[in-house]
Amino acid sequence: MGDGGTPGVCGPRTGWARGPPRGPALAARVTRARAPGATAAGRRGAMAGHGVGVVTGGGFAAVKLKASRATPALRRTGFLVTLVLGGLTATPPLAMDMYLPALPAVTDSYGASAATIQLTLTACLAGMALGQLVVGPMSDKWGRRRPLLTGLVLYVLATALCVVAPNAALLVTFRLIQGLAGAAGIVIARAVVRDLYDGLAMARFFSTLMLISGAAPIVAPLIGGQLLRFTDWRGVFAVLTLIGLGLLVLVHRVLPETLAPEDRHSGGFRATLATMRSLLADRPFTGYLLAAGFASAALFAYISASPFVVQEIYGASPQTFSLLFGLNSVGLVGAGQLNGKVLVGRVSLDKVLATGLALMTAAALALLLMTLGVFGEVGLVPVAAGLFVLVSALGLVTPNTTTLALMRTRNAAGSASALLGTSSFLVGAVASPLVGVAGEHTAVPMAVLQLTCALLAAACWALFARPGRAPAGAPHTGGADS
Repeated sequence: MGDGGTPGVCGPRTGWARGPPRGPALAARVTRARAPGATAAGRRGAMAGHGVGVVTGGGFAAVKLKASRATPALRRTGFLVTLVLGGLTATPPLAMDMYLPALPAVTDSYGASAATIQLTLTACLAGMALGQLVVGPMSDKWGRRRPLLTGLVLYVLATALCVVAPNAALLVTFRLIQGLAGAAGIVIARAVVRDLYDGLAMARFFSTLMLISGAAPIVAPLIGGQLLRFTDWRGVFAVLTLIGLGLLVLVHRVLPETLAPEDRHSGGFRATLATMRSLLADRPFTGYLLAAGFASAALFAYISASPFVVQEIYGASPQTFSLLFGLNSVGLVGAGQLNGKVLVGRVSLDKVLATGLALMTAAALALLLMTLGVFGEVGLVPVAAGLFVLVSALGLVTPNTTTLALMRTRNAAGSASALLGTSSFLVGAVASPLVGVAGEHTAVPMAVLQLTCALLAAACWALFARPGRAPAGAPHTGGADS
């Protein structure tokens, strides 16, 4: 992988691709290099002995591993760490999307209503929302590794219990625990990235992670649909248990601690609340947080409703649904890579975000008009096209709202990541059951909810995030020379 970094920042290609930071000693040196009062010579000295140089620019000191001193073993480890972080961010689509083709089968298995079985999605989403609110501050206090490993162990156990759930009520309970535990991977992965990257480099790395985590929605429903040909829905959870176990082993062996002891918060519950209050008092942070939350709600409305819309209303098979779901995920990944490889550094992050929100709104409006019959009776293809545009637009929204929000803080990445994740999953948990209020035979509630969420996301961004102005204390995000 060659150099593709922007002057003044260290992107994924010039950072971890050539070897990740190694352990608390390096994390401490990174901290000293980033200190506001550090001189250029002091930054270079702080990183000496680790094959690390410091490039300054835009108000930030960014860590850059020197190619000449990075060993092949370090490069391989860096690739593995990137894959592990991608796997952690893929926890939600794995836990949700692999199970989606089986929703009608679960409904039949328990003799329950569609709304009841959709609560298994709501419970998982609510668990992931609340779990991030707890685990994020814990990772600021105790470091990233311990809370992450504990959460993964509990995630594996909860997923295994889903395999043997005897009724719908217990399945909902186990899914709630699964979400609470799985939240550790999501929130800590974002915090690790914030520990190591700033500005445009962070936007690029989040887009790189989307390439990995975005592949999960492509593969997961395909695997789920194919598994249903050989086993029932319980077999899907058995495979998820094995995947979680494999991720646990990789994290234990590969992922280093990225938060130095001297950077950890020593305060208790009151200090955590004070930190979160200060973050929420920052209008741009709150604007990006709300925009991300409502945009995610539009996605969760699609996730929750699409199995019934595609299979029950339009009569598609589970395999066809899986293929369409995978195609939408390809659009999401493609837009994310367009953002990270082409747009970042050439177009301001706020302008890219605005484009993504506009595309989401237009697609949701088109879906609403189609489902209301304004264009007459439409088939599956036009509806699938509208969903493709809506989901793909999230590839321009998600990495940029996350980056712009995390750029507002340096010393509370876990808490900031927790608030971002909680808003997204909590709003998604509320939105998911609403798509079924009119029954299984209309897609109008899904389209109404998606349009409402897209409009709210755009409004929150415009009112609170002050588009067109670079966040205070962050590098300018509008040009290649930033």
